[in-house]
Amino acid sequence: MIDTSFAHRMAMRSLLPSFGVGMTQEVKIGMLVPLSGSVQSWGLPGYQGCQIWEDWLNRAGGLLIQGRRYPVRIIARDCGDDPDQALVLARELIWQDQVSLLMLLGGDYVAHLRDLLNDSRVLASTLLPSDLSPDMRYLIAPSEVHPVYNVTGVDWIGRNCPQVRRVALCSQRDGFGLPSLATYRAAFAASGHAICKDVQYAPEDTDVAAIVQPMLEEDPDLLCWCTSYTPMVHAMTEYAHAQGFRGKILSCTLDQYERLVARTSVEFMEGAIFQFPDFDDPALAEKAFFFNQPHSFYAEYQDRFPDSWSAVSWEYVAILDIWHAAVEKVGALNASAVLAAMKQMGQVNHAFGPAEWWGEEIFGISHALVGDWPVVQISKGKARIVEFGSVRGWLDQHEALLEAEMRQLGQLWHQKLAAPTVPQSLHPRVPGGAD
Repeated sequence: MIDTSFAHRMAMRSLLPSFGVGMTQEVKIGMLVPLSGSVQSWGLPGYQGCQIWEDWLNRAGGLLIQGRRYPVRIIARDCGDDPDQALVLARELIWQDQVSLLMLLGGDYVAHLRDLLNDSRVLASTLLPSDLSPDMRYLIAPSEVHPVYNVTGVDWIGRNCPQVRRVALCSQRDGFGLPSLATYRAAFAASGHAICKDVQYAPEDTDVAAIVQPMLEEDPDLLCWCTSYTPMVHAMTEYAHAQGFRGKILSCTLDQYERLVARTSVEFMEGAIFQFPDFDDPALAEKAFFFNQPHSFYAEYQDRFPDSWSAVSWEYVAILDIWHAAVEKVGALNASAVLAAMKQMGQVNHAFGPAEWWGEEIFGISHALVGDWPVVQISKGKARIVEFGSVRGWLDQHEALLEAEMRQLGQLWHQKLAAPTVPQSLHPRVPGGAD
């Protein structure tokens, strides 16, 4: 079991003899993520968090492999909105830089990398388990099981907000939006909510009124943005506020929610639910996960990269921690050995506690780590965890609902594999008014 925290291993390492300290050969880790554009809040903050991890590990002596320590270097490339360019950069990271791990945000462009990942046999990670399929054996989702954890927010609302019955939801038609839409549909069906409006929009669509107004006209108790991109989440929330909506807001992410509080009101944002906590949350104080010091990480992050915390600031770090433990366990960087160590160690501690490998029925391969996930609510202008919901517990009862909704939207692995690969832009244009 990979159950020791990064901080604990660093502390123990200081008590042991320093074998091979100062090795000049670097272990390189690649990141192919959006560092600019409308989805940069799901890429750039993650790279910033990884810079902290890199500094911490190298100050502690580096990566220990068979008695020798090696410095690590994280190489980040901006995948932008061009799948062909993403493929070029992935080739450079794999063949030229010879990275031992390639971290991806994920989405429609991952299918464009299938042959490269298979030919190179490099271990790669994604934040979207919906990218997984049995024909990509070295692709894993060890940090985030998007969008399946969104069921925990809906389940919490069902048990704690009896006044919420009618739901209007919207989602963009792409690799982020469609799996998210399927998951929210399944979750609302399981909780007994009525979906009064279901809007799908093109990823490049920026006409917020055309999306949100039809939802408002159905008089919903709750507006759900699914996994819309950050600029759209902000623009749609501000539109709903301007139109006098007084119900509840639900979204997968709510990056820079402080700005939304300032541009709407504390009262309007009160009770909004999403899935990504600030790491100064008191509920994380007793959680034993990667660095085991979430408050310290959050404080250093805010000091070095102020006003940029997002849903992914820690997620790539969580991947690195699990990979780091497996590498030191087997004493090798070989993808097959490291992956086998991850899988054979059974239950793994991910960010919020014990997790298990899952995904065979939905993704065709059990390469996604599923455990508890936080439900976050805005209270008096500040995000606070209200519960750690059991994703595994929900799946044990309702996985058939999820599979049916994924099938209906063509998101099961074999449906996506049979569909023609048409690379999609990674990010839409910024909606008017969402600066």
